[in-house]
Amino acid sequence: MTFPEALPVLPCAPLSEIPGDLPAYVYDLAALDAHAAAVRAALGDVELYYAVKANPDPELLRVLAPHVDGFEVASGGELAHVRALSPDTPVALGGPGKTDAELLADVTRLHVESPSELRRLLALRTASGRPADVMLRVNLDVPVEGASLAMGGGATPFGMDPDGVAECLGLLSPRAGQDGHGPVRLRGLHAHLASGLDAGRMLRLAEAVLDYARAVGITEVNLGGGMAVSYTDPAARFDWKTYGEGLAALRRPGEVLRIEPGRALTVYCGRYVTRVIDVKRVHGELFAVVAGGTHHLRTPATKGHDQPLAAWSSGEAGEPVTIVGQLCTPKDVLARRVPVRVEAGDVVEFAMAGAYAWNISHHDFLMHPKPAFHYRCAPDR
Repeated sequence: MTFPEALPVLPCAPLSEIPGDLPAYVYDLAALDAHAAAVRAALGDVELYYAVKANPDPELLRVLAPHVDGFEVASGGELAHVRALSPDTPVALGGPGKTDAELLADVTRLHVESPSELRRLLALRTASGRPADVMLRVNLDVPVEGASLAMGGGATPFGMDPDGVAECLGLLSPRAGQDGHGPVRLRGLHAHLASGLDAGRMLRLAEAVLDYARAVGITEVNLGGGMAVSYTDPAARFDWKTYGEGLAALRRPGEVLRIEPGRALTVYCGRYVTRVIDVKRVHGELFAVVAGGTHHLRTPATKGHDQPLAAWSSGEAGEPVTIVGQLCTPKDVLARRVPVRVEAGDVVEFAMAGAYAWNISHHDFLMHPKPAFHYRCAPDR
């Protein structure tokens, strides 16, 4: 994989010494490199694609590239972004509601969401003479207890039930099965059923998906992502070793298994660093107002959690304080009743800001300035 020239990388100084204005995102590239290497080692010969939607930052993609087999994108915009950085990177394109341009995109694998999407794809590819290698996205009726988000396991807009898959197989079989002929070539199944699951639950889902794939005679299976990340206990990490060993035990000779994690790869490498503007008491409750807020880091508002606080200027415990941003909405809360001592002018650093953070935030609400971005600790290769 080839990438253009990297941006400047700062030395591994304390985050509070990062130059420039705050708020800022700070990405620890060496930490990301080490984590991705450990995940890659735990998976053995299971293919690893990174879900770009989690964080498309070019510097993070540059670090991940040596450790992954490809990137998973969910739009033409993400595809163009990846292609501009690395034209030769294998890419899988998924997501519901694909446009004609997306269905005609030159990708390694195209994830088909419905029989009607497949009909459009067949017509477009037949007219263009450009073949496509496809995965059929299946939504099995299986338990997904404990998931933070459920994309499958019942009626959702994602993928298709076994009847839909059967319809797709009927559309493909007269023209192109797995023999590689025809305008649309069936390669396998894709099944991203849930997010926020531990290794044991992920393996039970994998077993159900593989049983179904074998029943319909398919040997290439993308099991999706969804590995658990805990914002309440940042030290609790997904058990990649158990997951890799479990997939190795489930896999049969001749089968190709692929996964596409996003959040679980990059979330730990990022911090959101900002400064306290005001501290005040309202009806007995203490509030610290910081520069920025959820228009920069929407994750806590979206998921309803407190963003973990990594560091603060005093380093001392104090009266519980709720840390809020500058927006004119009561939902602009980063963390509630954190027992730390802060004063106006103090720097605070929020951990676990490396995924679904800046890229999902409502940047232009109230038109405050954008955050800065800094990169520290270049990987040692």
